[in-house]
Amino acid sequence: MRTVKEVSNLTGISVRTLHYYDEIGLLQPTGKSEAGYRLYDDKALETLQQVLFFREFDIPLKEIKAIMENPALDRNQILQVQRKMLTAKKERMERLIISIDDILKGENKMDFAVFNETEIEEMFRTMTEHMPEDMRNIAIKEFGSIERWKEHYMEAVSSEKMQKGYAKVVEWYGGKDKFLSVTRNPVSKEVAESYNKRLEAILQKLIAKRDCAVDSFEVKEIVGEFGFIMKQFSQIKEERGFMLAQAQYYRNEKIKLMTDEKYGEGASDFFARAIESFYGKG
Repeated sequence: MRTVKEVSNLTGISVRTLHYYDEIGLLQPTGKSEAGYRLYDDKALETLQQVLFFREFDIPLKEIKAIMENPALDRNQILQVQRKMLTAKKERMERLIISIDDILKGENKMDFAVFNETEIEEMFRTMTEHMPEDMRNIAIKEFGSIERWKEHYMEAVSSEKMQKGYAKVVEWYGGKDKFLSVTRNPVSKEVAESYNKRLEAILQKLIAKRDCAVDSFEVKEIVGEFGFIMKQFSQIKEERGFMLAQAQYYRNEKIKLMTDEKYGEGASDFFARAIESFYGKG
């Protein structure tokens, strides 16, 4: 058994921090000495090690506590999660070191890749696990196998054009970690259906005001509601860039045809102009 002072010397974690971990129930001592001092055994030190692994990624203590207390996760599963996170961080660090070396040699390749191979593989796995089965089967049939589908996805997402696009998306979410967190934990089918109904109701209200000026109060009020719901649904930090991208989406020829067919001729252009009027064209 080690005292809190000994654990502090061993790990570099301050005594005050260890006391705080005890107070919030994140790392409680194994017992106490006769004098009332905290004592820690090897199992407690192993728990502290897992906490420190998660702190490497600036994960809030509240979230670490929830992970550690999750009955569905055993020790090995937690270690596997941490290993994946550390591997991704290691790859990012190695990329940065290579970039610095290139700059020092006068060979700056200006590599602004957002996601590494490990993260792209995780994105593909998450996507396939949560998409409707009929859509997944259609994709597998189109590519011939899930392995070939994955190869196509990996190549497409790794391209410079897609990485630049993702850089903007990550900005909307307030950072890559937040984007990956949302990707790993998509809303349920029921919640998605509820949001889609609300968005449809908003678009119906908006098209009903198509004879009004796009900068009128009536139109701006509805677009503001549109942006608020889209922000909630997409779990983004700031919706302006996202909504301006939505305006461009309505200007896509294929989307324009489908939108006009559903809401009436000129609807797509009206939606785009209304959004740009509210948020500014950038």
